[in-house]
This record gives sequence, structure tokens and C-alpha cells, in this order.
Amino acid sequence: MVDSGPAKDSHNWNGSRSGSFLRTAPGRCAAVGHPWPVSLTVDEMRTGVFLFGGVEMDDAGAGPPAATDRRYGKEAIWETTERIIDTAVLCEALGYDSYWLAEHHFQYEGYEVVPNGILLGAVIAERTESLRIGTAFNIVPQWHPLRLAEDFATLHNISGGRAILGVGRGTVPRESEMLGTKIGSFDNPDKVGSDTSNRRQFEEAMQVISLALNEERFSFHGEVYDFPPPGIPDRGGFVEEVTLVPRPLYPFEIWQAITSPPTLEQVPRSGWGGVFWNNHWTFTKRNWDRFDEVWEECHGQALARGEKRMLVRCVHVADTYEQAIEEVRPGHDEMWKFLGPYGWSKGYMGQDGKPAAPGLIPELEESIDQKIWLVGTADDVGEQIEWYRELLGVENLLLFPMMPGDSYDAAGDQLNRLATDVLPRFS
Repeated sequence: MVDSGPAKDSHNWNGSRSGSFLRTAPGRCAAVGHPWPVSLTVDEMRTGVFLFGGVEMDDAGAGPPAATDRRYGKEAIWETTERIIDTAVLCEALGYDSYWLAEHHFQYEGYEVVPNGILLGAVIAERTESLRIGTAFNIVPQWHPLRLAEDFATLHNISGGRAILGVGRGTVPRESEMLGTKIGSFDNPDKVGSDTSNRRQFEEAMQVISLALNEERFSFHGEVYDFPPPGIPDRGGFVEEVTLVPRPLYPFEIWQAITSPPTLEQVPRSGWGGVFWNNHWTFTKRNWDRFDEVWEECHGQALARGEKRMLVRCVHVADTYEQAIEEVRPGHDEMWKFLGPYGWSKGYMGQDGKPAAPGLIPELEESIDQKIWLVGTADDVGEQIEWYRELLGVENLLLFPMMPGDSYDAAGDQLNRLATDVLPRFS
């Protein structure tokens, strides 16, 4: 038997008063529960790999077919799943710190074919020894919170403490409404009701998940969730508390994407790490610094320059700059053909210096000029990473080296180039 330490007191939560781990309302701060590992210095930057996990496409690019016109069969999707696992093994062999997948559902188009990063992570854990395993992101409102907590704890324990809990609210109505929730957008007034209910559901679910993972016994009674609900009979009495089985044996990290002003305030108040992607560099810098300000306001201590924050950048390396542009353009254009309609380009800067209008489909040159994509020779990309380290003090870097449609052989080449020709300068 492994001794996980003394049990904590049971914790009752009524959804309205402060608690041990999470904020209870906007503007309130949570105490940090499980300790994080000792912060790394900037010179010990942790570098991970993030894949959408898509099917290889021989027709990727800006033109036809439309994003919804492709339909892949079960064989192609399962072959992709096996290649995703193989790529994780390669990442460990090359010395990457972590490997992140995405949770998405019902994507017959082949862009993202992993519906459960935790389940696939258990397979990856069995085939690796040191690689940390994350999902960017588990879409919390699409899960039962207690099932998510159980599954994460199981992966974390079976991997020897290598699981990372990435959490998000979702972006795709086709997925969320099939799985019992709704998703809106902070920027879309027509969907403000869905956005508000989704945030409320997410916040309560995360309160439940944190209590379940950290407390020996707990109860929670909120507007959305009620655990345990009243009147459950059990061996002559009634159930009054819940105990998660299993619970984590090791400290763990929680990370959430920073995608809107409310999220930028909520994540540091909650004591989690923030993930920054697809934003013009000036927006990234502004939000990066605001995260630190909110953290210090809530927790009474300033963060190191890059602490508790993760920078994600799309990247492509080739022998020459011109070759890199030629190779990455089809995947770049396919990515924005896919994601533009979901509003993912709102972090780009428009000609007026403000965030771009919804639905922007950027050109590759825009993505490079705005320092959202790092493209070029190994020296070019290394210099761009170093530029961000000087700007932000990056401690956690997550690289996105495989664009929609790319082959897994090409992704393997990118991973080798980055590990051999770019990253050693930062070790």
C-alpha cells in the first residue's frame, strides 16, 4: 500500500462560501491546494509538443474541398490514432518534456480524432517512462465532473505522476450540444446566454473536480451540481458525503487556455496555469503581465516572469526560409479554413490595432508578421523563441509542429529538427 499522507478533513461546499482550492465567485481568490513542482528557471525551459491529432490529407490548402466536405472512414481514423501514439513515443526518445492531445468529438472531417485524451494517455503512459501527458483541453462541461476526476486520477497514478490536467469550456456547438451542454462566446452577443450558462457549469464542475481530487470526503451543493443529492439510501442510512476512488498519489498541475477577458481574470484567481496561443505578440504580452498582476492581488506574491504561464506557438523548420514557407503554407491555410469560422483568429491584430473582426482567415504572412507562427531555418526559429524568452521569460513552451493535413512522417521530421537543431541552445 502506498501512503499518500494524512487525510484532510471532510469539506462541505454549498456553492456560496470560500473554500480550500477554488474561487467561489468572480473577484474572489482561491488558495492553491496541491503544491506544484519547484519552478524551473528560464534556463531550464520545459518544452512540450501539442498535436491536434488529425488524419493525413493530400489536398490541404486554402482552396477546395471545403472543411466539411471530407469524410474519413473508421480505418483511416484508427490508423491516425496509432500514429498519434507512435509520435508520443518519438517525443520521449527525443527528450521533450510533455505531449498534449486535444479532446474533440464527431469530426468525420479528420481534423481532430481523439475524443478522450485521458484514455489515450493511459496507452501512452504504458509505452513511455518520463514523458508528461496532457490534454489541451479536457472540455469540462461535456464530462460528468466526478468521472473526469476519477479518470484523471487513474491516469496520474498509473503514469507515476506524469498526467497534466488541462481544462477548457469548449468551442464547438456540434460537440457541446450533443454531449449535454451549450457553448457561447464572450464576443458574440447573440450567444451571451449560452456563454453565461457554460461558464457557470464549468466553474461549478471545476469546484467539484478540485474537491474530489484533493479532499478525503466532500459534499457540494450548487446551482448546477448537487453531490450527493438528498435522499440516497445506503445500508440503513443516507449518503451525505462523497469520496473519490482513486485519488491522486502525486502533486498535479491544472492549466486552462486564456481566451477571453473573464478567463484572464478567473484562471490566476483559481491558482492554475494559463495557456497563451494565437494572439498577436503585443496582446500576449499584455495578457501575460495581467495574469501576473491578478495572481499577486489574489495570492499575495508575485510570480517569476514566466511562472504559471505557457506559450504555445505553431512552428516549422526547413533548410531555408523559402522552403519553410512553401512547406508550411498548405497546412497553415487548411488550419484557418477549419478554425476561422469558430472565431479562433480573434487574437490577431486588425489594421486599426484592435483585435481582428470575427471570422478572419489570415494569410501565412500575417501569422508570421504577428509572431504567432515561427517559421524558417533552425537559426530563424531559435532566434524567434529566444525573442519570446526575453520578452516574457518563458518557462513553459508548447510547440505545435504538425499542421492539419501534414503526414506523421513530416511531423517526425519536424520533431527531430527541433530537438536536434533548435532546442539544444536553450538547455
